[in-house]
Amino acid sequence: MAPKRKKKSSRRKKSPKPILAASEDMEPVNMESMGHPEIYPLVLTTKTQEIFNCRIDEDITDEQPYKLINKEDIFEDLRNRAAVSDFHPVKKIVQEYPGNELLLVYDKDFKYGLNFYLIGTEEGKENYLNPPEVSEEQEEYKEYIPEDVYIYKPPVSKPWVSLGSEKEIEEESVTESTKQITYMISRKRSEFGAPIKFSDQNASSVKDAYIECTAYPDKNFTLKQLEKDVGMQVIPQIKDISTQTKWTYPKNATTQYYPREFSEEEKETLKQSKPLVDFLNNASISVEIALQQNEITNTFIDDWKHLAEEEGTFGDKTDTHLKEYQSFTDLHSPMEKMITCVSWHPTIYGLIAVSVAVRLSFEDRVHFSGKLLLQPSLILFWSFSDPIHPQLMLESPDDIFCFKFCPSDPNIIAGGCINGQIVMWDITAHADRIENIKAGGSRSKKATLKPMFLLEPESNKEAMYIRHCAVSSIENGHKRVITDIHWLSDTFEINRMGSVFENRSGICCQLVTCSADCTICFWDIRPQKPLTPQTTEKKKEESIEIPFDVPSTFLHLDLSWKPLTKLRLSKGETSLDHCPTKISLNEDHLLCKTQDKMLAQSKTAKAEEMNPYHNLESGVANLLKPIDDFCTKFFVGTEEGEVIYTDWKMERDPETGRFMPKKPVNLHTIHDGIVHTIQRSPFYDDIILTVGGWNVAIWKESVMTGPLLQSCCAPKRYTSGHWSLTRPGVFYIGREDGYIDIWDLLEKTHEPAQSQNICITMITCIKPWIFSPKQQFIAIADYYGTLHILEIPWTLSRPSTNEMTSINHYFEREVKHLEYVEQRKKIREQEKKEMEQEMAKKKVKIYQKSKEQMEAELKMDYESYLELEKTVLINLGLIKVTEKGSYLDVM
Repeated sequence: MAPKRKKKSSRRKKSPKPILAASEDMEPVNMESMGHPEIYPLVLTTKTQEIFNCRIDEDITDEQPYKLINKEDIFEDLRNRAAVSDFHPVKKIVQEYPGNELLLVYDKDFKYGLNFYLIGTEEGKENYLNPPEVSEEQEEYKEYIPEDVYIYKPPVSKPWVSLGSEKEIEEESVTESTKQITYMISRKRSEFGAPIKFSDQNASSVKDAYIECTAYPDKNFTLKQLEKDVGMQVIPQIKDISTQTKWTYPKNATTQYYPREFSEEEKETLKQSKPLVDFLNNASISVEIALQQNEITNTFIDDWKHLAEEEGTFGDKTDTHLKEYQSFTDLHSPMEKMITCVSWHPTIYGLIAVSVAVRLSFEDRVHFSGKLLLQPSLILFWSFSDPIHPQLMLESPDDIFCFKFCPSDPNIIAGGCINGQIVMWDITAHADRIENIKAGGSRSKKATLKPMFLLEPESNKEAMYIRHCAVSSIENGHKRVITDIHWLSDTFEINRMGSVFENRSGICCQLVTCSADCTICFWDIRPQKPLTPQTTEKKKEESIEIPFDVPSTFLHLDLSWKPLTKLRLSKGETSLDHCPTKISLNEDHLLCKTQDKMLAQSKTAKAEEMNPYHNLESGVANLLKPIDDFCTKFFVGTEEGEVIYTDWKMERDPETGRFMPKKPVNLHTIHDGIVHTIQRSPFYDDIILTVGGWNVAIWKESVMTGPLLQSCCAPKRYTSGHWSLTRPGVFYIGREDGYIDIWDLLEKTHEPAQSQNICITMITCIKPWIFSPKQQFIAIADYYGTLHILEIPWTLSRPSTNEMTSINHYFEREVKHLEYVEQRKKIREQEKKEMEQEMAKKKVKIYQKSKEQMEAELKMDYESYLELEKTVLINLGLIKVTEKGSYLDVM
């Protein structure tokens, strides 16, 4: 509104009468918004204060900050000074005032914005001059209320007063100045779709065939440009030009001309000549020796080049970055989902399974629970041949957060849900569909670097939905999300007490899971014998019709599957329990090396018609042979960042007599966040990698003092990790900002060897995979539901000659270092105890001194002080020593 005021002030000098009339129409501004409609702020200049005798600090003081002004005096000032008068804004109020004297108050603190304000009503004047009496109780209450407390007063609506802003809006708005023209073009219906032929024609020979359109000004379309915003940036034009000269590299070329041959007569004479026979007899021996040497050793090998490591034909040593190979995204899902778990198919190359879950918090999941029931929870099988359509879709009752292929039969899959249930699938009926591999005999050499798993495109257009075979009981299982699941090895099995026995079935029949409800459960997929025999009538009542598309492999487990045993990791003296997130058993490294074994088993299973999982016997561990020297200890990672080394074997409580879980063997709080990964090294049985919070740690199972390696805090939190499958000193760590840290212990042990950006969001899972000795892939899943397949470079997949020995020496050095640190701690503690004992003895000696000894010590201190004082005074010249040995004061 500032420009409007400037215009009025400039017009006021030329014609004051119109402005006076305009100002009379304007209503005065009062303090109605502050709850005082009778108050009108004013600005009184020094001249006006002198005219009305209301000068500040002279006529108006702090004791009497008001002045009663006669109404006629204000009218006289308005007649004399007109619009220049300071009372001109409240002229209307003065005219309508019923009394003769108006109250003018000095606003020292500018409470209402100006230095004075006028009270426009008689009631307001009386209230100001004679304020109502306040009771003593109210006065006491006001003493306790601070002055700076703000009291809210609701705003009061006022009628809108136009100050001319709508004219500016109309001037700046764009309106159409030209009329819109409408054209209508019609054509006969019979001419629709008729063929059209174009031909050349001389424009000058035909009348009205050539019309010249000359430009001319049209007044109807002349537009006056009022304002134009132009932005310019002066920068030099830059051009990148590169040239590549053609280099004709040298080639070895030979030419063959017409050969010169002997005639038949010359050949016969040459064969019968004695010099040729003697030459052949003499040279045949040396030639035979040379041929034998060529067969034994390669004489053309370059020994100098082979002093270094042998470089493979695949990849380049200088290339150290992961290369994007392929990516998979579920484009058909209506909900935004994230990938929770990734697993490569153990026997079929190029097939990978991922579990997806809705990206919702717990509150949002409860709010949208009705909509989530309509959306299926799936495990998707992706193939390298089709990055858009999944090959199989495994349905589950709720979102899957972890799953594993069975090591004995890859067609059996177990998964853990967010609601605490375990789901089992059997995809044996669809094995032929996913094993439809094209023959690779007619493929080119370049195709060897690509996956050989290529499905028929026609058979993959429609994805297969596969229902689950069985789910565990809701009442007897986990109560919260299952965070990790593992198959126990086919070499052993456990009973309810945690004792280990030989596995009579020869296949994996037991599972172990951990959940956020602070429990670790062991499950057996074999049918358990009921405690009480059931009648045939009751069995018929409980029988359920099986859909034709659901296999009956695990029908005996459906909705009645209970855990074999359940463990709780107690925190000791308190009643609280640890909340496990990841577990690592002692037999995990055996399951990682069974791909060849599983290939052989899958071939034998095809040859045999009977599947061992279709005829499972009931689990009875009493008749089996126990394994005494079996290690039942395992590692557990918790939500608080703790790494626990505990035992699953139960022990009898001496007080209650019940079987209770053993106390943890060791506990370390190394990570400052949730432990996302705890994994054994595929090369060392006792080396464990843990990832959680902002750091990474490497442990040795037999060392209980601490981790061998503990990294410093990273710039972002770590979310996943995995060991390299071919290099003992390399592991991959995923971060929440989409970067992946690659650690190489041969190169650096205090920080990652390199970091590479993969995506823009959090990495949820990492799984490497060996396709061939020359090619490896790594699957990286992110929070937005995209699965990235990257190719691992030569330097990260090919181990060096002595890498296994070097890494082993590094771990041994770290173990010795930890032992040395532990010894130094014990020595320091012993020294600290000895120092405390010496200090205590000194204090006891001081208290045991007699009164005479203390007085003698004080006397000796005083005499030494006097001697020091005399020497200082002598050096300053204040005291002189006489010949007799006495002291003379100079002063």
